[in-house]
Amino acid sequence: MNSRERFLETMHFGLPDHVPYFEEGIRKGVLKAWRKQGLAADADLASMFTTDEREEIDLDVDPHPWPKRWPTTKAELKAFARRLNPDDRSRLPENWKKCVPGWKQREHVLMMRVHNGFFLTMGVMGWQRFYELMKLIHNDPGFVREMMQIQAEFVAALTERALQDVDIDAAIFSEPIGANHGPLISPEMFVDFVLSSYRPVLDVLHRQHVNIIILRTYANARLLVPVLMENGFDCLWACEVNTASMDYRSLRKEFGRDLRLIGGIDLDVLREGKEAIRREVEEKVPPLLAQGGYVPLADGRVREDIPFENYSYYRKLLEKVTSS
Repeated sequence: MNSRERFLETMHFGLPDHVPYFEEGIRKGVLKAWRKQGLAADADLASMFTTDEREEIDLDVDPHPWPKRWPTTKAELKAFARRLNPDDRSRLPENWKKCVPGWKQREHVLMMRVHNGFFLTMGVMGWQRFYELMKLIHNDPGFVREMMQIQAEFVAALTERALQDVDIDAAIFSEPIGANHGPLISPEMFVDFVLSSYRPVLDVLHRQHVNIIILRTYANARLLVPVLMENGFDCLWACEVNTASMDYRSLRKEFGRDLRLIGGIDLDVLREGKEAIRREVEEKVPPLLAQGGYVPLADGRVREDIPFENYSYYRKLLEKVTSS
């Protein structure tokens, strides 16, 4: 099987030759640190460890130009909408036309990031804007809904335009702002302000036969999982979540095979040593693999403070556990 076939077979609870092995994302700074620890300068991690290639198309869904002040009135909202032009070619990745033919013939996994989630869509980059948004939700919830809807229709049009050129294996919605105790808004607010605005984008994805819809969250999203599943999401990719509430074994027990899973291996154990890594991988991965619909992966980007020896042990152990 090639990487694409392997991923699709796994996500549809089939029988792949083995589960996909994705790299967590290793930047140049990490490689530089590892070379000081003995990694050869010309070492190729993809050849050292079994790796399935995965690529993400990143659509530019930010307002152009980025506003110095976010709208608070209907008149300002109309002007803001002009910053969201789905026909702007710069919103597609660079060299789009050159990439499309290769994507049509690909053997690797191709995903597309289609939405940045509630907070980034509403311009939250710090506490001041977060405070402004919370006040706006309280004082004028209809305005917030309208602003989210304008951006949703823009994202839907941009997504549809991209999917006319290429088919994808999965779509990713992201929600990077949250906390380990739970989401920063209630499930009821999430349905009201966020999921309702996702509908135009989800409709486009379904029309284009994209049937793996991923929420990639960087927080404890446990309370949101039921409403997410009720609204078309069928895969969770939880990153950098240090809480038992997001343990994948518990999630699978509660939601069964209706919820596909990517990740779930605590990245922190890669800092702790081989015994912690062994315990984490051997206790979590086999029961999830037995149920299918699961891609094992560390739950965050590898950082410079993770020793190469630990990372190497983790990758080799993962391959051993998943092939046994």
